[in-house]
Amino acid sequence: MNEYFRSIILQRTGASSLFEKEMIQELWSGYGKIMRVGLKNASLESVVVKHVQIPVYSNHPRGWNTDIGHQRKVKSYKVETAWYDTYSKNCIARLPECLAIEMQNDEVLIVLEDLDEAGYPLRKSSVTWDEIDSCLAWLAQFHASYLGKIPSGLWEVGTYWHLKTRPHELAVLDDQRLKETALVIDQKLNTCEYKTFVHGDAKLANFCFAKDGQVAGVDFQYVGGGCGMKDVAYFIGSCLNESECERLEDQILDTYFEYLQDELEERNEALEKEWRSLYRVAWADFHRFLKGWSPGHWKINSYSERVTAEVINSL
Repeated sequence: MNEYFRSIILQRTGASSLFEKEMIQELWSGYGKIMRVGLKNASLESVVVKHVQIPVYSNHPRGWNTDIGHQRKVKSYKVETAWYDTYSKNCIARLPECLAIEMQNDEVLIVLEDLDEAGYPLRKSSVTWDEIDSCLAWLAQFHASYLGKIPSGLWEVGTYWHLKTRPHELAVLDDQRLKETALVIDQKLNTCEYKTFVHGDAKLANFCFAKDGQVAGVDFQYVGGGCGMKDVAYFIGSCLNESECERLEDQILDTYFEYLQDELEERNEALEKEWRSLYRVAWADFHRFLKGWSPGHWKINSYSERVTAEVINSL
């Protein structure tokens, strides 16, 4: 980290000095890193720093080294800074407070509250129903916060798998029926009457858990406009196997909509009816991306295939 960025962290936290405590993770395709930074003589013991360094040549782990992919990632970091700068304070769902945003040349610095220190130290690779319930409550709060808002400065259509940003994955998709109906599925989702902001990457790994089961969400690179079902379907696919996805589908939707209606100023039955009908459409939309991006992925299963076939047949 350069001296200018170090000075920004010291200035915003009031610390006398700082030190790198832990590398949390490398950013996708070598675009920088996220680290936990310790502070001396400050009110906070540590902060989480996202340091983005745009590489000249990207190194995608699945070989998708394209200019479209590069531009998508570059925009994603601009979106994240816009999200924290303009929109995050209006979110009723728990997320890290943003302490500083700074840009210099091709580098971006985002300084965030350390959620571990704030009481959300747990990460889960598998979940109980109660933990799923907490994540659905978080998503409902997030979606309620931005219902009807215009995503200016964010992705016009949220999620990292949005069809318009994934032409190469569509081109190599060998499922011909899905390929031919991909645009119709995309349009069905994007022309819904009720829109909000979607998180866009609401997988289990992007939730931090407290010991009492409460959750906070992180990683806002793909926030944009859309139907909240995109987040719900993607989240469920990230933490349940195919039999659980099918068995719990009604319970998942009932739970999510109970939380969403509680967060709205008044019940909106028309929204719930529309979004319920789009849950499986959202599932098929992600399935389309996955089959083109990584045909052998573990998330491609009989439930996803059956849901997608039913969606295509209904179009």
